Amino acid sequence: MYLIGEALMGDGPELAHIDLLIGNKEGPVGMAFANALTQLSAGHTPLLAVVRPNLLAKPATAVVPKVTLKQTAQVNAMFGPVQAAVAKAVADCVEEGVFKDTDIEELVVVASAYLHPDAKDYNRIYRYNYGATKLAINRAFEKFPDKKTLLHEKDRAAHAVMGFKVQRLFDPPYLQVALDLVDMKRVAAVLRELPDNDHLIIEAGTPLIKRFGLSVLSEIRNLRKNAFIIADLKILDTGNLEARMAADASADAVVISGLAPVPTMEKAIAEARKTGIYSVIDMLNVKDPVALVKSLAVKPDIVELHRAIDTDDTEHAWGNIKAMKKAAGGKLLVATAGGIKVNVVGDAVASGADILVVGRAITASKDIRHAAEEFLTALNREEIDQFRVMTDF
Repeated sequence: MYLIGEALMGDGPELAHIDLLIGNKEGPVGMAFANALTQLSAGHTPLLAVVRPNLLAKPATAVVPKVTLKQTAQVNAMFGPVQAAVAKAVADCVEEGVFKDTDIEELVVVASAYLHPDAKDYNRIYRYNYGATKLAINRAFEKFPDKKTLLHEKDRAAHAVMGFKVQRLFDPPYLQVALDLVDMKRVAAVLRELPDNDHLIIEAGTPLIKRFGLSVLSEIRNLRKNAFIIADLKILDTGNLEARMAADASADAVVISGLAPVPTMEKAIAEARKTGIYSVIDMLNVKDPVALVKSLAVKPDIVELHRAIDTDDTEHAWGNIKAMKKAAGGKLLVATAGGIKVNVVGDAVASGADILVVGRAITASKDIRHAAEEFLTALNREEIDQFRVMTDF
């Protein structure tokens, strides 16, 4: 047997995080158990989980501190409520049948426990570690998560300790607000007025980046820390370098011009993939977007059908969005841009558009929040609660 479990519970400095292994004494987990108790490391001294002094939990469980114990208070908390909580959780799991018909004398558990130096409330420390240990053991036996759950949840969840969430575009359609501005005061005013919504993303427009450089992304992030931010560089050369620059500046996506040489586009797409950001091909002035997508050895995440501001008196033409998605292998988001108003949102979405790029209709509005909310209402998409930790499993 070689089972792996993990769980987080609670909040504040008393927050508990448990990683654990369950396995046979004579297997690799048993070897890890023996090594933990015989190869000691300063500040990380393992201890056997006991329900109370002289009452060892079974299966025998080694509690390994994740955080270096430097203070007497930390040591006392680890050898008190943490130790007791882990032991009681193991014992209760035995009573509740979680270990099923296994021989608990043949098994051992290695549990790594997190204890923040500022944790002081013993009651919370105990309860959070008990709950996290019990959940981790159950998850280990259930082999949680399965592949389906993992792929479904990976873009929906936010890490509870980070303090912000990295948004992913898993639930189209989206409203993309293009900040094609050159006045930072105006940019700040727009950002403050935009509503918080999972279906709203922000574009640092080309004029804005040309005026202030990629450092403007940090300014946007300061005001909208959870935002999905697109850096509209319209890359034409040195694709891998410029894509990396955008990623290093905290962009969530980078825009590449569809007029760039194919090797440049492919290098930029590949670099974006390496750094975990989205690649966007802007089809402004590209005669046959579908043919271009077909020609690329590596496909972008997003294609933007872009009608230039200087030609926004022409009719909207979304093109064959279905053919474009097929050319990309089916996994492609398509954005439409250029003079989009609320009254065309329905037509764009019906045509297959996943992202509607809107600039002046929002940024030049006298009531920015209301204008943005009109577009979001027209998208007719419910918000997603991305702050998911464990209560939904």
